[in-house]
Amino acid sequence: ALVQKEKRKQLHCSLHLVFKRTSILHTIFFHRTLTLVRPKDVDCDLFEITYVQCGLAELEKEVDEKINQFIAWAEKHPNRKSQVCLSFFDEKNKHPGWFSSKTERVYWEQWFINLHVTSPKGQGKSRGSKAPANTKGQALEETSSRRDALSLLIQEVLFQIINYANEKKDHIPPISDRIFNHEILVPSSSDSVFGWNADVLRRALSSGHSYSLN
Repeated sequence: ALVQKEKRKQLHCSLHLVFKRTSILHTIFFHRTLTLVRPKDVDCDLFEITYVQCGLAELEKEVDEKINQFIAWAEKHPNRKSQVCLSFFDEKNKHPGWFSSKTERVYWEQWFINLHVTSPKGQGKSRGSKAPANTKGQALEETSSRRDALSLLIQEVLFQIINYANEKKDHIPPISDRIFNHEILVPSSSDSVFGWNADVLRRALSSGHSYSLN
């Protein structure tokens, strides 16, 4: 039980670092928020990356809640592939008329962040066991190499976001006085892998502009 608890703790920390401290979601929001905001530079020393937040407290809270929701799902479904989907949409009357109040969401852009959460090697070993010095040194070297590789991957994804966001603008609705309507879709702890993927596919088919970040 102690080993399993330690696994979950390490998994939670790794996911939180990647999401929170590199914030792919915040980068997308910044390049799709056309209203007046106060940009805030955030340095990620772990990966030597700087990203920009919109400086909106409510948005930061929303992103954090969704990150925690995804982490809960990943802990329940280890070593699985999944997606986080950020959608922007308009709300339009479904049947225009005097007595109609029904609206439908028309998605004008969706971002799919593909994720494969894996547990680091050697997590299954007991915390009390002593490893030789050379083994510990090798483990530290492997950790450093993985971190460098992950840093390069994250930088590539952030550049992808910037390129997509700057190149594709014709479909964006007229600028409003607030942030665009949006939703962040992540699998919940009760979602099955198949059910989640099917729901994401349905949403992808309903959008005219979709971007996949691997």
